[in-house]
Amino acid sequence: MINTQKVSFVRSAAEKKNFIHDGRPGVVFAGRSNVGKSSLINSLLNRKNFARVGSTPGKTAQVNYFLVDGIYFVDLPGYGYAKVSGDERRRWGVLMEDFFSDIGHMAAGIHIVDIRHAPSADDQTMREFFLRSGLRCITVANKADKLKKSELEPCLRAIRQGLDLGEGELLLPYSCQNNTGRGELLSFIEKSL
Repeated sequence: MINTQKVSFVRSAAEKKNFIHDGRPGVVFAGRSNVGKSSLINSLLNRKNFARVGSTPGKTAQVNYFLVDGIYFVDLPGYGYAKVSGDERRRWGVLMEDFFSDIGHMAAGIHIVDIRHAPSADDQTMREFFLRSGLRCITVANKADKLKKSELEPCLRAIRQGLDLGEGELLLPYSCQNNTGRGELLSFIEKSL
């Protein structure tokens, strides 16, 4: 069982030379800007403001490393924010290519999407990064609390179809507000290590 009380921020890395390779396993969190990555990490850790929640989408431009009971939670920069310049998008692309080209120390990937929206082209690109990496991966459909119960299944079907998820691939509805899916996601992380 992961001790979510044993946490610390380690480093932000804006380029390959600052990525951490110390033999500890890691779990990669990736998703669109404003999808709630920081909120999801905070929810997993049962904390309010450990991973900083940005007031402006697209502000996280570095790879952030948190040490959680000897495991790295690696928060990748959000993608797809419209107001980011072309140069910034290219920099993000290079950073992701560099990160995923040397993924051997990572144990699992968590791809976070917004349950209310069909996957974007950027979501599909991130899925490709995860597929090529060979990591054990789960897609987390965040913000489930924003939907009525009757809307959940159609939205999950649209995500499964939009990302071309196979029948056996994991898709988990999640809510940071009421911790729906928290136990299942922690269990996925533990089984991946």
